[in-house]
Amino acid sequence: MNKKFRDATIFYRFFDRKSEVVNIFMHGWGCDHNSLMFCNRVLNDSCLFVDFPPFGRSSKDIADWTIFTYANMVISLCQHLGIKKFNLIGHSFGGRVAIIIAAVCKSQTNKVVLVDSAGLKPKRKPNYYIKVWTYKIKKKMGLDTSKYGSRDYLALSPNMRKIFTNVVNTHLDDFLPNISAQTLIIFGEEDEVTPIYMAKRLNKKIKNSTLLLLPNCGHFCFLDRKLEFLEAVKNFLN
Repeated sequence: MNKKFRDATIFYRFFDRKSEVVNIFMHGWGCDHNSLMFCNRVLNDSCLFVDFPPFGRSSKDIADWTIFTYANMVISLCQHLGIKKFNLIGHSFGGRVAIIIAAVCKSQTNKVVLVDSAGLKPKRKPNYYIKVWTYKIKKKMGLDTSKYGSRDYLALSPNMRKIFTNVVNTHLDDFLPNISAQTLIIFGEEDEVTPIYMAKRLNKKIKNSTLLLLPNCGHFCFLDRKLEFLEAVKNFLN
């Protein structure tokens, strides 16, 4: 395994070398492996959970990472552990990573589950561009811009803000037609972080995909509707 990734990454292995297909769970931004660990109850002996840096127990000291670095981290981990075939289950940020891996590692990707997945170019309203313009003017004038940005962004260190900005500004729409694996797209109907139009776009551009909308839940639909989520994922992967 690449030393850069070995020193940065913590993972949790629940499979042996006899497992033909390993389920790789990838959490959302600001979370860690614990958010999805409950899935191991129904898919035990075939799961791998990761803590993406700088979250969970993984390294907090990373620099210049992009979304492609995170994808390479997972690919390198699979090589290190001898995983030849895998299912990818990614929530939000983890969905970004899953999209890239599924598009470039076609022969290794068995199935994909995208849960409230991020990664698509968002629709922007006029007030967004007004805020960006105001921010740039204030920054140029040397005025205080410390309060500009999302809650996730403002909670980060200066170094991680650069990584976060790079990640959210890397749009993966062009990767979607390259995904050939059977894909299940699960979204909460009330998701405001990654809205329903993104779920429909994923469904349209990934040719072998199915869309499941869970009612009365938002961006963490897998927690809001845990039983329905588990049942859907179990039936799909099996």
